[in-house]
Amino acid sequence: MKYLDNINSPSDLRKLSINELKTLSSELREYIIDSVANTGGHLASNLGVIELTVALHYALNTPNDKIVWDVGHQSYIHKILTGRKSQMPTLRQLNGLSGFPKRAESIYDVFDTGHSSTSISAAIGMARARDLKKENYEVVAVIGDGALTGGMSFEALNDIGRSNTKLIIVLNDNEMSISRNVGGLSHYLRKLRTDVRYLSTKKDVEKLLNGMPLGGRRLKAFLKRAKDGIKKMVVPGMLFEELGLTYMGPIDGHNIEELLQSFRTAESLEGPIIMHVITKKGKGYKYAEQRPNEFHGVSPFDVVTGESLKKSTVLSYSDIFGNKLCEIAEKNENVVAITAAMTDGTGLTDFAKKFPKRTFDAGIAEQHAVTMAAGFAVNGIVPVVALYSSFLQRAYDQVVHDVALQNLHVVLAVDRAGLVGNDGETHQGVFDEAFLSQIPNMTIMAPCDYREFENMIEFAVNQYDGPIALRYPRGSSRSNITGSDTRIEKGKGVIAAAGKDITIIASGKMVNTALEVREVLKSKNIDAEVLNLRFAKPMDEELILKSVNKTGKAVIIDEACCYGTALMIKDIIPKPVDVMLKTLPDKFITHGSIEELLKENGLDPQSIANDIERWRNQ
Repeated sequence: MKYLDNINSPSDLRKLSINELKTLSSELREYIIDSVANTGGHLASNLGVIELTVALHYALNTPNDKIVWDVGHQSYIHKILTGRKSQMPTLRQLNGLSGFPKRAESIYDVFDTGHSSTSISAAIGMARARDLKKENYEVVAVIGDGALTGGMSFEALNDIGRSNTKLIIVLNDNEMSISRNVGGLSHYLRKLRTDVRYLSTKKDVEKLLNGMPLGGRRLKAFLKRAKDGIKKMVVPGMLFEELGLTYMGPIDGHNIEELLQSFRTAESLEGPIIMHVITKKGKGYKYAEQRPNEFHGVSPFDVVTGESLKKSTVLSYSDIFGNKLCEIAEKNENVVAITAAMTDGTGLTDFAKKFPKRTFDAGIAEQHAVTMAAGFAVNGIVPVVALYSSFLQRAYDQVVHDVALQNLHVVLAVDRAGLVGNDGETHQGVFDEAFLSQIPNMTIMAPCDYREFENMIEFAVNQYDGPIALRYPRGSSRSNITGSDTRIEKGKGVIAAAGKDITIIASGKMVNTALEVREVLKSKNIDAEVLNLRFAKPMDEELILKSVNKTGKAVIIDEACCYGTALMIKDIIPKPVDVMLKTLPDKFITHGSIEELLKENGLDPQSIANDIERWRNQ
């Protein structure tokens, strides 16, 4: 490529002319499409910020100036321009380039991100640290309109608006998060997409009036009152202005000249500034433009057709969840579904179509979603809150204070529980079991297959009364495990396979693993009994004790952090019984395929079987 081949840092970028930057942007668009087609990843969001990213690194003096990317899945162009182009073939693969900003990866990545709505808060901290140390550099937070729906963003805007701290906030407005944005803020931003230009005139007039004697100051005060009155009528950006920020925009996010001029203006102003930049998600690739939600996160695909290379007709746990909830809602009019900007990802698309008045998308606001569910429950409605495990972390206090403390019937559908793979540390769902199990009144279930899953959904929604979490993994499952079709009873497990030499205790997806371990051990003349606990809380102590007292040895398998349920099970087991724990280690799990990560952490069937054989023969 004419220009991209010679870009190894932002300093190389700054040698180019405006026209050359436009050609570079086209090259970047072609390169990112081909690259993500091979590795998978977040495509549409990155295609939308190409010109914006080029303009940022061209206008700013990075890495001295700091760019904080909210969420960070749109940072691929940033990575390419900051010396990591040669590593793009390893994107999101084990030991390869992360799909999100990582401080350990580059000096240009100034803050680790992965969840939304954090960038402004982090940037405020950096800007205030700069001021305290009397240093001189720009701090820029790049946040999407979807992430701006998160309450933490408003907390940060309110804080920065009360100060005169210099900070540039780039609002990347593409009208999308993963699912289409909803709510009052989304409606407000649509109103903002009209041209508003008053900054340069405002600055010149204020400079002139400040130089005048007392009469000038009085005139300035009068003009300010008049101007504010007019602005309230004609300038939609007054929301941000009233918070204390200078509003700039809307700005064409695909126009290099306009972006660069805007950044120059922003750098010359004092105090906090919000630049409203309009971009198109999926820009330049027709399939991503037409279906931005489908091309938000993709597996490898054919560039010509846009079709996935890993087509699967197998239903996922999310699909089963959505289908079963629709079936239940047909009969139970008191059931509602709540999600946080993840209608598609959590399998609720059909539910939303069939029951639009009973579907509530809170935006990227998990805290609000959970407490809203508590409000529903207080009034006799059964709310089912579908969240990814890693995002449920953001609503922990609400689960404790607003749901469990009042012992309310709120169903937490915890999708992506366990390892999720290529998105890495920020997205692995390995903590929910541990933090939920600490909470009084909370019940926790995990299905081993689809039959058990459907029965558990029915139990949680129609047969239970209290806080209950149903955690299930990403992807699909083998079916018809022994005992999975038996009636669900609170705190009761089942025997998935009988044996006499050793007890393997598991729940959820790990029951499948335990059965595979059993088959490996069979070839070594070890007869293992596999228990499917079903409930992480309360646990079936009677089932556990009966088995371990028979076999004298217990192995506890859990695809979760080592401080979770496995330790609680161990405490139940009598001291004479030998116990082995097979859990994830006390560290953040990196990115890679789920299979690679399980093997690397010793949780694949062969590794577990080998460890059991060595341990048993000691």
